Amino acid sequence: MILYPAIDLKDGRCVRLLHGDLAKETVFNASPADQADQFQKQGFTWLHVVDLNGAVEGRAVNVEAVADILQAVSIPVQLGGGIRTLAQIETWIEAGVSRVILGTVAVREPELVKKAARLWPEQIAVGIDARDGKVATQGWLETSELEAVELARRFEDAGVAALIVTDIGRDGAMTGVNVAQVGEVADAVSIPVIASGGVASVADIEALKAREGVAIAGCILGRSLYEGAIDPARALTLAAG
Repeated sequence: MILYPAIDLKDGRCVRLLHGDLAKETVFNASPADQADQFQKQGFTWLHVVDLNGAVEGRAVNVEAVADILQAVSIPVQLGGGIRTLAQIETWIEAGVSRVILGTVAVREPELVKKAARLWPEQIAVGIDARDGKVATQGWLETSELEAVELARRFEDAGVAALIVTDIGRDGAMTGVNVAQVGEVADAVSIPVIASGGVASVADIEALKAREGVAIAGCILGRSLYEGAIDPARALTLAAG
């Protein structure tokens, strides 16, 4: 299992939100590049970066911060937030992003996602952000009637590199990962699934690894990592074991 430390960007800073609410932020580092460097030095092999302003506005906002992160580290970076056109995807991949995460556009224009997956094999991921089982879009401000599993199945055999499944109700709350929801999606498709939202301790990593069914490919670590509830070395050893 790959662990992805999260760098959420708002107004050029590294923050964590509660339940995706932009008004409920905690600033953890004014320098996202410094934070990225710290995570690399701790031994993480990937970074998960989200442009929070971009997710709401539907365009790249924290461009400079992302560029600084890409310059600061040599490990691969996956980026999401407001990326909704092929041109935007191409811009980020040319800038050095290893994997682009598509969320809102996956609900609204699934054919665009499939085309992107053909154009950039293994470099497109789909973000499935669910509130009470229903997929949310537009920086989590809008909720559709689409079920998480239903959205996942749209991209079976499309060449998508991963599905990132987030329980919005648990995100940033450190209340424990929703193993059942993530597992349901993983069992429904052959695409690798990354768990996100609510990870509170290494017990969550253990629970994801211990579940019966298809193995969970990755896990995103946010507030628990920033607040010291998870020891990076122990988590990485556990994930690799």
